Amino acid sequence: MSHATFSLSAFGDEIAVNLFDQLAVLQELQVGQLELRTAWGKNVLDLDDDEAGKVAALAAKMGVRVGAIGSPIGKSPIDEPMDGELRKLDRIMRTAAIVGTRRIRIFSYYPPDISTNAHYDAYVAQAIDRLAVLADHAAAAGYELLLENEKEIVGDTIDRCAQILRGLDRPNVRFAWDPANFVQVGEADVTARGWPVLSQYIGYVHIKDAFLRDGTVCAAGEGDGHVGSLLEHLRAAGYQGVLALEPHLAIAGHSSGFSGPEGMAYAVKALRSLMEQAGCEEVSG
Repeated sequence: MSHATFSLSAFGDEIAVNLFDQLAVLQELQVGQLELRTAWGKNVLDLDDDEAGKVAALAAKMGVRVGAIGSPIGKSPIDEPMDGELRKLDRIMRTAAIVGTRRIRIFSYYPPDISTNAHYDAYVAQAIDRLAVLADHAAAAGYELLLENEKEIVGDTIDRCAQILRGLDRPNVRFAWDPANFVQVGEADVTARGWPVLSQYIGYVHIKDAFLRDGTVCAAGEGDGHVGSLLEHLRAAGYQGVLALEPHLAIAGHSSGFSGPEGMAYAVKALRSLMEQAGCEEVSG
């Protein structure tokens, strides 16, 4: 068993619209990595080379590195042509190269009817096929894809995430575990039930929590996402990776959220408290 270490990252657009303000708060909180999703109000998918270069330069100046790209790839209808998705991935990889990361967050597509997830199993094979195309395209360029569980997409529950990851079976695809997103689709005891089938695929962890009773988002350890238990399992397994804060404490939107500087500070403090209780060693990003 290897020694476990944890570095912290955070979605900067949860703090502020302006990139400088995002980075200044991360610097103050001693969070060494940025999850790049939007900068100056512009989605990462829409950044051009010059804007990506400005992100890289400012992050370097502030002493914060880009840990991963929070892309929207896979948050689109499952029956859309793949050509468009590949063009998006090419643009994202171009931006990733400029800002200095090889990690890109993705999702597993919206079924045609999202009014209920009772029929989502019927789309697992199609999601796997689409994700395989993305994975192979990314692998050829040396990029790692982080597949996040999310409500209203095919990979929403523990079981469907496991099906997708088993079927995909690509070394450059790792699982980005989001406890709150599991809770919001009604998954209880997520660590106890999810760890046996998903732990081998984990490559990233998003930190937010939620209540089963109504899906309301809260800071880590305050809800039903069993974040503390997840940290204990990761430590015991020798996890050496990132805990990416995505608190959603003020606004919990479907494609993004907002916490503000104070909310992010509260979320960081809550996470560090859980890490201390679980015996997790934090290292600089």
